[in-house]
Amino acid sequence: MVSVGERLSTARVRAFIGRDEQLVRFGEALAGDPQAPFAFYVYGPGGIGKSTLLRRLADHARTAGRLLVELDGRFVSRDPADFERAAGPFLDVPGTVLVVDSFEHCQWLESWLWHHFLPRAADSALVVLAGRLAPQPQWTADPAWAGLLHVTELEPFSEDQARNLLTAAQLRPELADRVLRFAGGNPLALSLAAAAGSTGYGGEAIWAPSADVLRTLLAGLIGEVPTAAHRRALEVAAQAYATSEELLSAVLPEEDAHLLFSWLRDLPFMESTHRGLHPHDAARETLAADLRWRAPTAFATMRRRMAEEYLRVLREAPEERVWTVTDELFYLFREGETLARLRTWSREEEVHDRPLHPGDMAVVLRMAAETEGAASAELVRYWAQRQPQAFSVYRLVSTGRIVAFTARLALPAPPDPEDLATDPVVAAAWAHTDSTAPVSPGEHIGISRFSIYPERYQVPSRVIDLSSSRAQAESARARGRAYGFAVFQDAETWAERVQGTLGDTGARPRVGAHTYGLFCVDWRQESVEAWLRRFISATEVPVRAGPPPVSRAAFDQAVREALTHWRDPGSFAAGALMRSRLAADLDEPVEELRTLVRGAVDDLAQDPRGVRAREALTAGYFSGAPTQEAAARRLGLPYGTYRRHLRQGLDLLCEALWQWELDGPGKAP
Repeated sequence: MVSVGERLSTARVRAFIGRDEQLVRFGEALAGDPQAPFAFYVYGPGGIGKSTLLRRLADHARTAGRLLVELDGRFVSRDPADFERAAGPFLDVPGTVLVVDSFEHCQWLESWLWHHFLPRAADSALVVLAGRLAPQPQWTADPAWAGLLHVTELEPFSEDQARNLLTAAQLRPELADRVLRFAGGNPLALSLAAAAGSTGYGGEAIWAPSADVLRTLLAGLIGEVPTAAHRRALEVAAQAYATSEELLSAVLPEEDAHLLFSWLRDLPFMESTHRGLHPHDAARETLAADLRWRAPTAFATMRRRMAEEYLRVLREAPEERVWTVTDELFYLFREGETLARLRTWSREEEVHDRPLHPGDMAVVLRMAAETEGAASAELVRYWAQRQPQAFSVYRLVSTGRIVAFTARLALPAPPDPEDLATDPVVAAAWAHTDSTAPVSPGEHIGISRFSIYPERYQVPSRVIDLSSSRAQAESARARGRAYGFAVFQDAETWAERVQGTLGDTGARPRVGAHTYGLFCVDWRQESVEAWLRRFISATEVPVRAGPPPVSRAAFDQAVREALTHWRDPGSFAAGALMRSRLAADLDEPVEELRTLVRGAVDDLAQDPRGVRAREALTAGYFSGAPTQEAAARRLGLPYGTYRRHLRQGLDLLCEALWQWELDGPGKAP
């Protein structure tokens, strides 16, 4: 019996188009040709077909009997040791094929890979990397790699290849030329267009060359969202870094999460990963922008609901998930001004942290002395002896070099007199608690005492990002934590950066030649969850007005179509007006949109000039009159007069509804 995997592989072979050179060279490598490359590097823009090619190469490797290890760069750990463990067979089992997709998300591994990992490959092993960025030029220029590395920039399909793809996708033949003019040779655009066309959304408007390609394709592909619950599921997938069935169940508790997850998974721009569904990057940004514009209230509400779920998980997550939960939480609000001041969102010079080991002390003390002076270095030594578990050492992923360290102390009440006498910063923190709200026995304070990154000292960096994520997670999970303190040397600058999130104690303790600012939050007055909610609310980006996704002419046509199908609820629900912004924030879109349109018609009578127009619309579309002539007779009007009033009514109604489409649900027509 043929397995599902074999059937999928066969289907991919039948549907695969082009990329002959890559298939041939990879086939030579699988066959053991001594002149064939060992490493294949594929790059190109989003939607150009990198993942599709990798799946085809992976199938080829399986068919050849090779052990296959597949990794997704979007979910690669910051620690090269974790990558090495995940790719372990590549180093140990001869003939293993390692495939890494979305390499741009872990591009910071590149130097480490070339220098330290790939040279240790097992005999006859092969590696395939695919990402959006070209490899660093030193590798393609290195004579040692010249015969081992094969680099390919994927190009758009030729016209013949594009036509073959559309034929394989069973696109209606009469649409082929328009799709080609619209999507060019981009495989993703072609695939989405073919899917949209094959499902019957083949109106002329969708192929207009001047339209935003991906947005129009997505709108045509999704078409009518089946229910309000499906629309909410789209709002989740557009915002979450990865969407799991568990997340859907948590934020949509009244809905069938399994059904919604299956629907999302079947959308052509969704990719399945080990952490859930991940929209294609371009599709995500387009979908998010469109939903944010169409339904800003619902979009923001869903974002807050997801944030609440991440906050709940934060308390309960196992240690290895802490990074994931905090990163996913802040990913929701990455566009906000507050996060932009405090976090870098940069993958350059990526670092990972590990606990402090005795062998690290010499480097740590040297960095402290060079950056903050000998007195601070002695305090580092003091605290490393008393609380070594509080220290984290940060290494560059690319080289393994130690570049920074942090220390997050947990100090129980009452304070140790030796601590007070030794460290002026810790003494200032305890003095602040005594003068404001003393810490009770059994409680403790947390203090991010050291954050020393000589190359990026006291400026937002990945080290501060990661240490802050740890501190927030520790505070959320700790029991009896009364205060959280942060210490910065450039007090005035950081006072502006943390304004609204941390309070300035006003204390400026001195260590050696330097003074430090001390900032804090009283966790007894505000829980970590409440603090994060307040922090998040400060990052909310107001919805900006933008151009509507349809033209005025198309919108007016959609209104007329809705009136024409008024007495057929099924046809009304399938109409273009249901895809407008008017219906986006409605819980029961069909019934509520009908109520909205009927109310807009009734409102025309508020203006004396609109009384006759309202009567004509009501008689023509709502009264049950079988024909327009019958509607004119009901009103006792000559047919020509009735038609004049009807045209006026349609114009007034379209204008009123269009203003709402432009201005959003806050301004009813």
